Amino acid sequence: MAVSPLSRLTDLLRSVLERQVPATGLGAFRIGYGLVALQEILFLTHFRPLIFDEIPYLDQGPPMIAFFLPLWALAALGLILGWHTRLCAAVNYVFWVLFTAFTPLWRDFDGGFDQMMISSGLLLIFLPSERALSLDRLRLALRYSVPGHRYELPRTVPVWAYYAPLLITLAPLYFDSAIHKLFSEHWRNGLGPWLPSSHPYYISPLDLSWLLNIEWLQKAIGYTVIGFQFVFPFLFWHPRFRVPLLVLGVLFHGGITISFNIYPFGLGMLVHYFLMVPFSWWRRLGEWIRLPKPRLKVYYDGLCPLCLRTVIVVEHFDIRRAVRFLDLQTHAAAEPALAGVNEDQLLTDLYAVDAQGRRYQGVDTYIQILEALGYTRPLGWLLRLPGIYPLARRLYRHIADSRRRCDAACLAPPDLEPGPLAQAWRDFLGSPRKKAARLAKALVFLGLLQLNSTVHYGLLHRLGWEGILGPAAPVSNLLLSFSHAFFGITPHALYLADHFKGYETIFALTWLDAQGKEHWLPFVNREGRIVTPNWGRVHSMWANVAVTPRLSAYRLEKFATKVIAFYGTRLGLDLERTRFRLKAKSIRMPAQWEKGLREWNLRQPWHDAGELVWEHGRGRLELWEPLQVRIAYSPPRNP
Repeated sequence: MAVSPLSRLTDLLRSVLERQVPATGLGAFRIGYGLVALQEILFLTHFRPLIFDEIPYLDQGPPMIAFFLPLWALAALGLILGWHTRLCAAVNYVFWVLFTAFTPLWRDFDGGFDQMMISSGLLLIFLPSERALSLDRLRLALRYSVPGHRYELPRTVPVWAYYAPLLITLAPLYFDSAIHKLFSEHWRNGLGPWLPSSHPYYISPLDLSWLLNIEWLQKAIGYTVIGFQFVFPFLFWHPRFRVPLLVLGVLFHGGITISFNIYPFGLGMLVHYFLMVPFSWWRRLGEWIRLPKPRLKVYYDGLCPLCLRTVIVVEHFDIRRAVRFLDLQTHAAAEPALAGVNEDQLLTDLYAVDAQGRRYQGVDTYIQILEALGYTRPLGWLLRLPGIYPLARRLYRHIADSRRRCDAACLAPPDLEPGPLAQAWRDFLGSPRKKAARLAKALVFLGLLQLNSTVHYGLLHRLGWEGILGPAAPVSNLLLSFSHAFFGITPHALYLADHFKGYETIFALTWLDAQGKEHWLPFVNREGRIVTPNWGRVHSMWANVAVTPRLSAYRLEKFATKVIAFYGTRLGLDLERTRFRLKAKSIRMPAQWEKGLREWNLRQPWHDAGELVWEHGRGRLELWEPLQVRIAYSPPRNP
């Protein structure tokens, strides 16, 4: 009897669910994702009036934005620290969906970055990333450990946990993007990275002219990017190809991060490559960090709950394994440095013995622990200071003398039964076979949604064949809206020919003081570069929406008004009494390679193109000739 494709997929997934690998790379991915998310939230906080106000500081947006952003930041911080990891992942996902679906982010400040973060953010809710580099390991160990029974989260995860973000987030993104690139002339000419690297709006302060002026190298990079994106979905899981793909991916996205001003996208892609690092590398890293032998042996009362908590906390943060804890009842008799100390004395203090056989007790033991850990050595020095040391001894003595020892009830193993929600989830997943089957169905569902996006917009739309969809076209659009908002599935048609062809004019904004001297707003500089910190979303707003090959007076006025209101207010300018100039200069965006194009575009002179006049709290753009004839589309203003 023939086996269905779904059954084969189920069997394959069951094998990757059963194979266990170290959790370190998954923990590093979670931390990296959280850091990228946190910086983005801080960016949104800094530019909150520009992004969320209709007119910054004058026509304010929803007041709850200022309340939600700190909550979102706390969730991102929880992801970084691994504190209540799954809950923080869920909160982060909800906020990312809400902000990108119901605020101006979706229309005016989106560059594809959000969809990647939504997709991987959803996966983090279900992946066991708390098993490495997390405070959840410490929290649960403290909660469920008793003398004689240490609780630890597993240090391994199913290999599927590594494959999931690569298969569901990176692979479709790459493949979809590669298909779109085939329809772009400058990408077909091998100049995909070269052309945006020559556009003043897109470049970072790092001058890479020497690299851009090597034609054969630029074309080699361009064609390699397309080939890499096509083969990645089919080879990333194979051990033989992991390191080459890892190296290429880090080079490509590292290059994006340092050469373009869309660093959040570059960093967001880079953190996924923690999942491509071979598992043996994580093991070797751990072996390299750990000391050959402990610097300090610490003897503690094995029947003391407080002592056990101390052991758990120190061992959690002792990444170099510099301290070895031994219970007095079992090991004290074999330690020469403790000879002559009777059992009653041993039970009153925490004792330590260093590599030279010197004995310490009480607060001195804690000082030795802090110094042995290495990175906490300054805290040990602090405890030695006159005035602090006596206070520390007194506090230690009070705690040590009031601690309790375990009785029979205390020694009973804790109840580890899952809560009702966790149990319901386990019941839903069922046996390993059922878990694999449900995962297979989820992958098929996501695959169909991705296929809808890639076929409709990557092929039919590019070929002009959308008409063959007929009545199915609205359904396809509806599915794309759904998958875009909740799963991060979207067309990745970035930096293609239809974006750069005809992109021949760029703009900047200046203001005149009372003496008529012209000053540049801290936004676009004299070279035409968008200056820091106006990168990422703000760059996308200006370079992808306000200014495009098909100029729109409406969009130009709208976003010039926002920029002037934001920076004018921050500079303390009276908007209605200050003259604001719109500057324009010509650039070239050819589909064929030209030596020195970046420098040529940066050197072009500026011309006065118009003024933005403030009246009754609103900006009105007055364009001067000959720019007016270049404006192709100017929809009526909103009432």
